[in-house]
Amino acid sequence: MSALSKHPKGLPYLFLTEMWERFGYYLMIGIFVLYMTDFEKGGLNFDREHAADIFGTFIALNYLTPFIGGLLADRLLGYRRSIILGGSLMGLGYLCLAISGMPAFYTAMVLIVLGNGFFKPNITTILGSLYSEGTYKPLKDSGYNIFYMGINIGAFICNFFAAFLRNTYGWSEAFAAAGIGMFIGVGVFMLGNKHYAHVDIIKPASKEDTPVIKVLYQVLLPAIVIGIVGWLIPGNIFGSDSTDAFLLGSIPVVSFYASLYFRASEKEKKPLGALLSIFAVVVIFWAVFKQNGTALTTWAQYYTNRETPKSIEKVTSALKLNETVVYKQDTTFLLNEKFQKVKDEAGKPMKGLTYPAYFKNDDVSMLQEGQEKKLVSTELFQSINPFFVVALTPLVIAFFSFLRSKRKEPSTPEKICLGLFVSGLSTLIMVAAVYVCGDGDVKSSSWWLISSYGIITIGELFLSPMGLSLVSKLSPPRITAMMMGGWSLATSLGNKLSGILAKCGTRMTTRQITSG
Repeated sequence: MSALSKHPKGLPYLFLTEMWERFGYYLMIGIFVLYMTDFEKGGLNFDREHAADIFGTFIALNYLTPFIGGLLADRLLGYRRSIILGGSLMGLGYLCLAISGMPAFYTAMVLIVLGNGFFKPNITTILGSLYSEGTYKPLKDSGYNIFYMGINIGAFICNFFAAFLRNTYGWSEAFAAAGIGMFIGVGVFMLGNKHYAHVDIIKPASKEDTPVIKVLYQVLLPAIVIGIVGWLIPGNIFGSDSTDAFLLGSIPVVSFYASLYFRASEKEKKPLGALLSIFAVVVIFWAVFKQNGTALTTWAQYYTNRETPKSIEKVTSALKLNETVVYKQDTTFLLNEKFQKVKDEAGKPMKGLTYPAYFKNDDVSMLQEGQEKKLVSTELFQSINPFFVVALTPLVIAFFSFLRSKRKEPSTPEKICLGLFVSGLSTLIMVAAVYVCGDGDVKSSSWWLISSYGIITIGELFLSPMGLSLVSKLSPPRITAMMMGGWSLATSLGNKLSGILAKCGTRMTTRQITSG
């Protein structure tokens, strides 16, 4: 507590606001692909390739809209109004997911994407502004680390709620919990209003700034038009209509950020150039990191040994954290290579798959007809990364504090480069897992996933909070929120690239599972 008392009084409120916002977001993300591909318990019955495409596009759009949300906050709305508006839209979006049917599904995605655009860049901007004041300046990096820990506390606990609610009640109740969490976050933010009202100042535009209305019709409108053209053009340039639409529609936005450098004053050119370079580099990090919601979820679901250890089975069963898979040859739906139910001429689902997909690389010769297996719910693997963030953040802060006392602390860009290197090592862990497990011939130990998540978390702690801190340090004050939107744009492109990579992996994975 004594260490926290050195920080601005608004930090605990922003910490808790972000914790609850991430609780809702990661609860939804943790079960999103599972919900889309489920065909037995009220899911949408999408094939996995289609689900991976939607997932990649959705998380990419979530981090594209902060560009406009940051611009409107900087010039018109202010940060606090934008955060409350964005949080409320996201909460409504999660509640829409609790309603069955495709109209509610797509309405939910639109609300969440718009809401995240207003929320994401502006809460980090307020945090950075609090640390721009006098004695708080040297604590900015550690402040962002503490804030980032709040993000991951929410991301850690949410999956236990998701597993309990969907196993006990259903998908709707799990998504509703995400909405409730979001509205709690908005309430906490409003309670702390007095501690950050003084930094919520709309900065006057300078001669280098493009008027808001001009940005809307020179950047946003062309992005929408080009995106629609990308969706409608015959064939696919980048693999799918949604990918074509997103990548082509991103061109005007990327061009706008590049133009900021050329229109900047001589004093601003160097920091803006450094930021734009960092944005380009971190695209690769997010492409690797966001495999957790697609490729690594598939690996956990089908290739990882998820049987509950006997020592904790009573506890996990009581908390409804287990899934039950039954080995039944005569009542299991027949699935095609895209995990869709095969139907006969009368339109009824055919039966005849020898066993559920989980058993495809299991020792089925040892199983009896009707035998059950208690499995750890897939989404709980999503809590490994945030657990490591919460556990390791104090160590990382202490490590850099020690180096600072010795005057050997790396610069923020050096921390980011080190984070990229360490993150790359995490992919080698999963390459080794594929090799050791015969490319999916046998069940993989959960320690492979745990190790991979542990390594990439170290890279994440060196990169993500440091990147947010760097944006706050280097951005011209008049466009800080918009530059936070630029960081989100880099995240967006990385997220979409992660979906493209996951889609390629899904094609190979589904062939392996259905071929036995």
